[in-house]
Amino acid sequence: MPILNSINQMQDQMKEWRQDLHRIPEIGLQEYETSKYIKNKLKEFNIDFKEGYAGTGIVAWVESDNNNSDRTIGLRADFDALPMTEKNDFEHKSTKAGMMHGCGHDGHTTMLLGAAKYLSEYKNFNGKVYFIFQPGEEGFAGGKKMIEDGMFKDFKIDEVYALHNWPETPLGTFGVNNGPMMAAVDEFDITVIGKGGHAAMPHLTIDPIVIASQIINSIQTIVSRSIDPVDKALVSITKINAGSAHNVISNEATFGGTIRTFKKETRSYVEKRINEITEGIAKAHGADVKIKFDLTNKYPPTYNSKKESIFASQVAKNLVGEDNVQTDIDPCMGGEDFSYLLEEKPGSYLFIGQGDEDHTASLHTTKYDFNDKLLPIGVNFWVDLVKKYFSQ
Repeated sequence: MPILNSINQMQDQMKEWRQDLHRIPEIGLQEYETSKYIKNKLKEFNIDFKEGYAGTGIVAWVESDNNNSDRTIGLRADFDALPMTEKNDFEHKSTKAGMMHGCGHDGHTTMLLGAAKYLSEYKNFNGKVYFIFQPGEEGFAGGKKMIEDGMFKDFKIDEVYALHNWPETPLGTFGVNNGPMMAAVDEFDITVIGKGGHAAMPHLTIDPIVIASQIINSIQTIVSRSIDPVDKALVSITKINAGSAHNVISNEATFGGTIRTFKKETRSYVEKRINEITEGIAKAHGADVKIKFDLTNKYPPTYNSKKESIFASQVAKNLVGEDNVQTDIDPCMGGEDFSYLLEEKPGSYLFIGQGDEDHTASLHTTKYDFNDKLLPIGVNFWVDLVKKYFSQ
């Protein structure tokens, strides 16, 4: 794996940055300390930037000395953490209760900082590179908010690219395809309103727990019986709450979950069926329902554009070898707000493997940690991508 010596020499530095960031996780759109850390590094590297996008977001840029190209490229890293309690016991574990970098955004940010530092020092390309440090990926639509705050109006960015570490594939491998990479994400909450009473006299009640149970079971048939088997869709009920005592039937039961789809028509159909099933079962039992879909942060599917994905995969093949790049990787049912950027600009979102014997924990688990051995590989990919982009 031909990693540039100048990038390998940054390994210890980057490991320190990454572990610094891991210690100070912050939840979406509240990443004030993390944003300050990034800005201090950019100042240290003498890199210009503009802050304030989505509150804590930053756009930095580096331009070659004798730039005669009108082309630009944008590289994006997310930097928010998750509301989880870390179970690791290493020295750089989270110092903030109930928060941890359980998805590797500390590593994504470090790789982008490393690329910015290298490109600002060597400038061995002909053009202008934008480094997008994005907050609030984990359910807060930070990418959308950066766009709404004028990122693409303030900066002429022609194409956008992003990397996400992937523990399920070996260290230094890449995965990409020329279409859907991540699913659309929708969330819903349902309240069943019945009639409470004594548990020993259920005939005098309208039991919302029984009704909610029937609705939940019926919702699970949407994918298995109403969606084309070759289509991809998922409905998961992830929370339920009702009751306060063993001998009381409550007035209400609430539950909620998530929907994952790739096609617009499938997305609309699943929402329609949830409404129909819920209202129908409730009416049959004499209950009322309140159905709420989150209309604020509905993530669209993450679709890679073909030309840019072929280009990015070739850069990866040149770096790690053709056998270590999968160009027809299956889409993931997880969501990603890089989708908003890809709705505005052509580009590609790639998985980069980080799995080895010391890093087997999956994303969003309490024992997860980013693999620091991946840092120079990711930086070298960004550098090669930039250089080849401007030499086309």
